[in-house]
Amino acid sequence: MPERWLYVVVRSPSEWEAELLAEGLLAAGANGVEQQPAAVSTWFPPPPDPERFVARLRTELAARTGSDPALAWEWRADADWAREWRRGLGARRVGQRLVVTPTWITPEAGPADVVISIDPQMAFGTGEHATTRGVLRLMESAVRTGGRVLDVGTGSAILAIAAARLGAAAVLAAEHDADALGNAAENVERNGVAGRVRLQHALVDERFLAAHPGEFDLILANVLSGVLKPLLPAFRASLRESGRLILSGSLATEAADVLEAARRARWAPEAEDREEDWWSIRLRPA
Repeated sequence: MPERWLYVVVRSPSEWEAELLAEGLLAAGANGVEQQPAAVSTWFPPPPDPERFVARLRTELAARTGSDPALAWEWRADADWAREWRRGLGARRVGQRLVVTPTWITPEAGPADVVISIDPQMAFGTGEHATTRGVLRLMESAVRTGGRVLDVGTGSAILAIAAARLGAAAVLAAEHDADALGNAAENVERNGVAGRVRLQHALVDERFLAAHPGEFDLILANVLSGVLKPLLPAFRASLRESGRLILSGSLATEAADVLEAARRARWAPEAEDREEDWWSIRLRPA
């Protein structure tokens, strides 16, 4: 073990920018990323030239976010950094039946509960975020036994796993970030749904959706509202007439704008979920 670690903190003004920063830190060699209030942090093994390493890291993070990241670093003495990172994560009940837990915790669960065990590699995709919980709550009663589901931007694959564990026969889990797919595959295998969840390295756009006309009973999309709104017509074309679309990743202040875009694309609201500043919605074809 190194005698000291390079501790890095990067300010993140939004949850979605925090995810981009976390992905960049992992790609640079971090083994775990922790979300803090308005920031993300991690530990790196000591690089030979820390100044050069940090400069390159700043450039790589800027390329992902499109802005110059506010980054600070310092040396910290040898410690069990993995334990520090994991300290704030625990099992969490979401909705009526779903229990999401990190792999290092055995949660209390009843016979009707659906336990989803996630090795996050970072503090995202673990049920610790209101956007993830919003989708999980809305999908609990929307997954059809034997149905087909599309998970847009699967990340850790938590939503895809939940869909399969709730009874879906086939889940297509698409992810544009190739670095995330390894962790997603491990989580899918760990939860015993590898036969029903297919991971695909792909960007879900109009072209992608056009290749799946009328295929899905449920589409899950936990991404930025600016990405969601242009895709609303294409989502409808990929959904069966009796299907449902669940959107998350929008601030509550954006709800009216998203609802108006949904109305224009011939969607009708069915159920909403609000937590903290975040808003999620389940839609049906109008």
